[in-house]
Amino acid sequence: MLRSCVFTVCYVFMLVLRLSAAEDFDWTKNDHSSFYYGTFPTGFSWGAGSSAYQTEGAWDKDGKGLSIWDVFSHKKGRIQHNETGDSSCEGYYKVKDDVSLMKELKLNHYRFSISWPRIMPTGVKSDHVNEKGIQYYDDLIDHLLDNQITPIVTLYHWDLPQVLQEKYGGWQNISMVNYFNEFANLCFERFGNRVKHWITFNNPWSVAVEGYETGEHAPGVRLSGTGAYRAAHHIIKAHAKVWHTYDTQWRTKQRGLVGISLAGDWGEPVDLSSQKDIEAAERYVQFYLGWFATPIFHGDYPQVMKDFIGRKSVQQGLGTSRLPAFSPQEKSYIKGTCDFLGVGHFTTRYITHKNNPSGRASSSYFTDRDVAELVDPRWPDPGSEWLYAVPWGFRRLLNFVKTQYGNPIIYVTENGVSEKMLCTELCDEWRIQYYKDYINEMLKAIKDGVSVKGYTAWSLLDKFEWDEGYSERFGLFYVDFRNKNKPRYPKASVQFYKRIISSNGFPNQREVENWRRKAVETCSSSNQLLAAARRKSKEHAELPKVWPVHDEV
Repeated sequence: MLRSCVFTVCYVFMLVLRLSAAEDFDWTKNDHSSFYYGTFPTGFSWGAGSSAYQTEGAWDKDGKGLSIWDVFSHKKGRIQHNETGDSSCEGYYKVKDDVSLMKELKLNHYRFSISWPRIMPTGVKSDHVNEKGIQYYDDLIDHLLDNQITPIVTLYHWDLPQVLQEKYGGWQNISMVNYFNEFANLCFERFGNRVKHWITFNNPWSVAVEGYETGEHAPGVRLSGTGAYRAAHHIIKAHAKVWHTYDTQWRTKQRGLVGISLAGDWGEPVDLSSQKDIEAAERYVQFYLGWFATPIFHGDYPQVMKDFIGRKSVQQGLGTSRLPAFSPQEKSYIKGTCDFLGVGHFTTRYITHKNNPSGRASSSYFTDRDVAELVDPRWPDPGSEWLYAVPWGFRRLLNFVKTQYGNPIIYVTENGVSEKMLCTELCDEWRIQYYKDYINEMLKAIKDGVSVKGYTAWSLLDKFEWDEGYSERFGLFYVDFRNKNKPRYPKASVQFYKRIISSNGFPNQREVENWRRKAVETCSSSNQLLAAARRKSKEHAELPKVWPVHDEV
């Protein structure tokens, strides 16, 4: 009888805990307050970011192996204009140049990724370790530290060794957990004496959904309704294993931190007075950020994912849920494997409930959620068709993370805006506005009590934008991809971001308005330089056509 009472009391207590946790975040309170003038806490870290495949180029140089993106981008019709990252920004050859740009910006940190096949060509250590690849990252890390810039290193930013995809099916296969751990361990061994901030995965949502569900990204696999869940399951296990490897073998010697960078678009209920819309919006966020964050912080998938996917699987006549399950041992192994949470955020959607059909043929990650995404036509959309500027969504997301996951230490690992322009334009006033408003919402979130310790502008340079090729530009610095030397030119946003960093925030209205004016003034001279360089390169390009005619005369 006593045991029964104790069980009942515990059950009620757990239920109260669950309900109170769910109620921590106030969905009905959306504060669109005016711009806040103030500064960030002392020691706040300002940075910019990149990734290996998007910027390095040198795709087949110095012993580097093939990645899934090398292979995918060479398939016709996969990338806009059939472009590839073969040379991209030639970052492999421009370490000193690019670090000098960072120093000019007064960055505190630089976030970059290590290309797995550059240091392990087949993805397997026993096959071969490429010392030239190791040397490249050694040089980059040393050069950053020589210039007082902290390296924040991502281990996996989507460029899986092609051999592992061909042999095992990539992230569909559990064997990736050990191969990834072996790669991470080598990185800790070679670079960990200098690198103190490690990110296991960048945006695993995209790896799983776009790589193994829709096939829009490498490796281009389409396994609708199962592929994304299986890939994510293995990625979460791989992340946990790497965290434990660092914790047991390296932490006491190297005293670093290991986290993960998760993407999170915000989902706002269309109608804040509608419980159905609020539930749909929470479902949207749980199927996005919570899919990975909830296992890592709480040990298992969000209950709403288990409920919805499980129910739809039963309706399809399946014996088990399409969402894999963690064993009790795995749950405890995964829970708490995060020293800090990286948050990548770009945009927001309005969300409402939508009943999707549940037939086996129509099953997919997207139909499992039962939501419809909407946008406000008044939201600015300067570049990518998916990226609307909705600054208040950023504060909402950061507060959601605080309430759901026990206020973890957060580093904003990606935030920025693209442009799609055929002409050359370095006076990117829309980017200045985006950074100003989004960084200010982050400042408000810190005032709310969110533990944000650093911010990474995305990105340092224009670069290869995955399936969009070079048609979208996120960079603070413009890269002239038509020139084989890939010269960099500062956009107006460089000067504006530099002022934010120097002032550690927004001192007062007059000064901030002055920053904008001066930034736009400086870009006109940069525009002239770029135009002159373009004319010069065009003349050189035309010269060979003239010589044969001249010789005949």
